[in-house]
Amino acid sequence: MAQQHTTMPTKYDPQKTEADWYTYWREGEFFKAEGNKDKEPYTIVIPPPNVTGRLHLGHAWDTTLQDILSRLKRMQGYDTLWLPGMDHAGIATQAKVEGKLKEEGTSRYELGREKFLEKSWEWKEEYADFIRQQWSKLGLSLDYSRERFTLDEGLSSAVREVFVSLYNKGLIYRGEYIINWDPQTKTALSDIEVEYKDVQGHFYHMKYPLQDGSGHIEVATTRPETMLGDTAVAVHPDDERYQHLIGKKAVLPVIGRDIEIIADDYVDMDFGSGAVKITPAHDPNDFEMGNRHQLERVLVMDEGGQMNENAGKYQGQDRFECRKQLVKDLQEDGILFKIEEHMHSVGHSERSGAVVEPYLSTQWFVSMKPLAERAIELQKQAGKVTFVPDRFEKTYLHWLENIRDWCISRQLWWGHRIPAWYHKETGEIHVGHEAPADPENWEQDEDVLDTWFSSALWPFSTMGWPDKNSADYQHFYPTNVLVTGYDIIFFWVSRMIFQGLEFTEKRPFNDVLIHGLVRDAEGRKMSKSLGNGVDPMDVIEKYGADALRFFLATGTTPGNDLRFHWEKIEANWNFANKIWNASRFALMNMEGFSKEDINVKGEKTIADRWILTRLQETTRDVTRLMDSYEFGEVGRLLYNFIWDDLCDWYIEMAKLPLYGENEKAKQMTRSVLAHVLDETMRLLHPIMPFITEEIWQHLPHEGESITVAAWPEVTMEWIDEAAVKNMELLKSVIRSVRNTRAEMNVAPSKPIELQISAADNTALEQLNRGREYLERFCNPETLEIKTGLTAPEKSVSQVLTGATLYMPLAGLINLEEEITRLEKEREKLDKEVERVEKKLSNEGFVKKAPEHVVEEEKQKQRDYMDKRTQVLERIQSLKG
Repeated sequence: MAQQHTTMPTKYDPQKTEADWYTYWREGEFFKAEGNKDKEPYTIVIPPPNVTGRLHLGHAWDTTLQDILSRLKRMQGYDTLWLPGMDHAGIATQAKVEGKLKEEGTSRYELGREKFLEKSWEWKEEYADFIRQQWSKLGLSLDYSRERFTLDEGLSSAVREVFVSLYNKGLIYRGEYIINWDPQTKTALSDIEVEYKDVQGHFYHMKYPLQDGSGHIEVATTRPETMLGDTAVAVHPDDERYQHLIGKKAVLPVIGRDIEIIADDYVDMDFGSGAVKITPAHDPNDFEMGNRHQLERVLVMDEGGQMNENAGKYQGQDRFECRKQLVKDLQEDGILFKIEEHMHSVGHSERSGAVVEPYLSTQWFVSMKPLAERAIELQKQAGKVTFVPDRFEKTYLHWLENIRDWCISRQLWWGHRIPAWYHKETGEIHVGHEAPADPENWEQDEDVLDTWFSSALWPFSTMGWPDKNSADYQHFYPTNVLVTGYDIIFFWVSRMIFQGLEFTEKRPFNDVLIHGLVRDAEGRKMSKSLGNGVDPMDVIEKYGADALRFFLATGTTPGNDLRFHWEKIEANWNFANKIWNASRFALMNMEGFSKEDINVKGEKTIADRWILTRLQETTRDVTRLMDSYEFGEVGRLLYNFIWDDLCDWYIEMAKLPLYGENEKAKQMTRSVLAHVLDETMRLLHPIMPFITEEIWQHLPHEGESITVAAWPEVTMEWIDEAAVKNMELLKSVIRSVRNTRAEMNVAPSKPIELQISAADNTALEQLNRGREYLERFCNPETLEIKTGLTAPEKSVSQVLTGATLYMPLAGLINLEEEITRLEKEREKLDKEVERVEKKLSNEGFVKKAPEHVVEEEKQKQRDYMDKRTQVLERIQSLKG
């Protein structure tokens, strides 16, 4: 698109222009980072969206904030890289693909691993296209030439390097542990992939008979089906009630297995009966106790949550079906003697929603403490990661200080396959980048790595690491800022930091800008079940991307949630139209005006000097607030400057010279208007890129696109404090006259008498200097400006800073008619006062009516009396 002529359509049509401009930007490669070592780099890596579906409002918010920063820094002359990419999202994507296969009447097991992965890649390509289309609709200035995917070959190489390195350092190990197990997707979960929900459950109290027939011991559980795997009962060593039983045996009901009664300090002797059943294969605390006492681990379920051969007659039943039947059987046998209602926190799979089962399994783990300690130590140094807002640093540190080892293996096919091989005969483990030299004797681990394992490397794996000589890694790493929601500080932010420190010796980003969640207008989380979700594409279709972006950028402060309101989107659309109409007016007066014609040096009006000053102030404040991530304040400043200063005041005042006969004054006004609009579009461009490009291309300009136009800088010589003071006085006079007209119901078109008494000679000079504006906007029949004027009889007066206004009433209204109207209003108020007083003097009403009703009547009495007093005073002033 070359420069347009100055005629613009009467209405802004975002749908018509947005797609064209994005194509122009892409084809012009305006978003491509140069990799120029002579320019200071500025880098953001996109939090890669999952290839499981379309983007939601949270993505739109997150990426809008990143785009604002990227566009700003690009205009400021940085070698700006905003790197796009997507995440393979192991569990989530596999679940989607398996769901699709189920609809087609097949399964991954029928297809086999290779064919299933082909289907998964097809899914990825389809949804990656959807995501790119949405990025374009939002106007994101991404460097597509550097787009990455967490399963591409470069990232796979980085993942293998990290796994092998951590394994060789002894920080990755394989072992049998109790892990979080999702029976629905049949895979392990890390701690932070488990969501805890309060669920109404039960406490089941049972009597386990003693082997010697001397009695029984009481235990309780919330999961009776796991008792089938009990291998001990534990009591506290100091509990006098049970010391005589320590070392003896109890008989496990139903199964008939003898289990030992052991003593362990972990047992809380004040909770329940003081005796607890121990199931080492189905409870993490019991697992630890089992290790201390060399207890057998009996697993009673399979990977799908079905009871196995160790469950006796319950084999083949679902775990919850087993619970019902077992409870019934235990009651009949007199073993289960009490069931209590019990509200407790139950873990659910974040992905599938299934109740998580603590499950004994052989998995791969990362030993977290050494990695976490290094990340904690970084936060004590000057070069720490800065969290914005800083309160989230405490959240981050608290998690690191209480960290547990990270289970990184997943029983999936879609993902980075674990680079470990097992010898078919000896069971020896080989961990490396490649399979052993004699692959026929080795089998690779079937499992894949947790999605977050590869995502943790995102800031540097996308730059060519582990090749530390990669040009992009050398130039663009570490990155400047990570923009993300507070809900993934643990999942992702912390992991990127400790992996960045471990493998690059650098923090992966300087700042972490945290935002909240997008909620509906009532503050509820958006969800399918509530049906309150909003598709950002629907918003763009109706109001355009700029209106949505302005809302997302300015709707809240860093770290807080954002409530979605259609009314606010519409208000931003109105703002876009205000900008459009103002620009259209300006361009109508610039026919044939070129960039070379713009010259703001020379004699300028008060309004010219004032708007140039306000532009410098706005530029200074917007730049400062952008760098501190205060986008809400940026939006407020720009909105006020554009709507109030530029549109409502300057453009209206500019009409005087533009419609006048003085060609020199006309030329200056055109220059100021062209310059201010150009700079204003640049300031607004990072937030509203489409409309600003459209207008900028119509304005006299140099360069191919506003995306690479220079960011405005403050010109000190254009700051004129005297012009600001002068303008503020003129504005206050005009506003006051307008307000008085509105109060008196006097049309703006009706001429009035206006006398202005200046407070001093400076104010007198300022008022006279702006006399043409006062005559234009106050519409006076006569205008007198002097010092020391006194109030005429029967006039309205307004005391302002620097001046007092007098407007004789005779010129504003018909006195007799107004007095008659006010007398009628007084009579009406007399009747209301009388009515309320009569009601309040009625003792029956006061005693019987509710207190709030009586108070309401008293408030009415006060209001009517106040209004009557004001009316009487007004009548007196009119009668003189």
